[in-house]
Amino acid sequence: MSYFTPYVDSSGLHLPTYQDILTDMINLMKSIYGQDIYLENDAADYQFLSILALKIADSYQAVQYAYNARSPQTAIGATLDAVVKLNGLKRKPAGYSTCEVILTGTPFTEIKNGSVKDTSGLIWDLPASVIIGSSGTLTTTVTCETAGAKTANVGDITQINTPTYGWVSVTNKASAVPGIAEETDAELRERQQISVANPSQSMLAGTRGALIALDNVTRVACYENDTNVSEINAESNPYGLPPHSVTCVVEGGADDQIAESILYHKGLGCYTNGTTEVEVIDVNDYSNKVRFSRPTYVPVFVLVKVTKYTGYVDGTKSKIQTAVYNYIKSLEIGQTLSYSLLMGVITDCNANVYKPTFGVSQLKIGRTLDNMTGVDMTINYNEVAQPVFDNITVEV
Repeated sequence: MSYFTPYVDSSGLHLPTYQDILTDMINLMKSIYGQDIYLENDAADYQFLSILALKIADSYQAVQYAYNARSPQTAIGATLDAVVKLNGLKRKPAGYSTCEVILTGTPFTEIKNGSVKDTSGLIWDLPASVIIGSSGTLTTTVTCETAGAKTANVGDITQINTPTYGWVSVTNKASAVPGIAEETDAELRERQQISVANPSQSMLAGTRGALIALDNVTRVACYENDTNVSEINAESNPYGLPPHSVTCVVEGGADDQIAESILYHKGLGCYTNGTTEVEVIDVNDYSNKVRFSRPTYVPVFVLVKVTKYTGYVDGTKSKIQTAVYNYIKSLEIGQTLSYSLLMGVITDCNANVYKPTFGVSQLKIGRTLDNMTGVDMTINYNEVAQPVFDNITVEV
């Protein structure tokens, strides 16, 4: 494409490329000094024009970034943070992994501001002050100093990082509960879209959008029964909700903020259904009883049996376990755990699906260790699947 002056039309901003700019500058140079001027790659004049063209292209790139910053669909990083702030949103920070550990030592030894270390070198902090019990042991929870989904398998945390007289050893009998990574641009864009699903679509969508925008709220599911039917009916009331009611199931967030948000976004005269009840005083000083529910966590047991192929490496087992954990963790409230999707997640752990290093010979999932099957695992409307590393077994 030949050089053109930057312009904006109905399809967006149009800018010439570096090569367009350089070619145009070479043509201009020849029009001034003649077509026989030497401007091959090894010419000093060519190198000079290349530098100028690159600087101009860099400037155009900055213009592109500034143009993209106008919309949450194209803004990135800090500019996306600034755009979504107009909707009352802010990027969710990373969370920290935690792990239950057992300390041993002299009874009644006090450990202040202690920390331990795992086999990968990550440091995990104890509570500000802990005291070893009369039996010479203490079970407590440590928090990883590094934010994100950091993992520690059973027996990984065995090093004392801050030696204290009377403190002998530390170990973890269970795997760590991974934290969450900082909200990505894609995740923040999706949440922004949900938050502006305002009454122009429906009150239910607006209610969900308002709830997901609240601080520390991670997952939301909203249901309504706009009929007179109170019993379970596959078509009109599949969950058996009260007539003319809205049911919100919310993970995270403060009870009072959730209740207030539901009150001001639900339909007029609509009953709020749930197991948690909060009193909200409205602008007219009237007391309102608002109900919602917290999700019930359903531990998921997974058994994966794999067959080794050529090129299989030892780290594959841990890779599969982590992939299964992350898939289950990504499920929304009330979302069924799909057997076929989980199978796909596992097979994707092959570096090259056309040259797999392992195959799945058996996959079973279930709510209990004794009741695992090879079909989808149904999750009720007020439940959410809960991944536990120790419940994910990979046999080779």
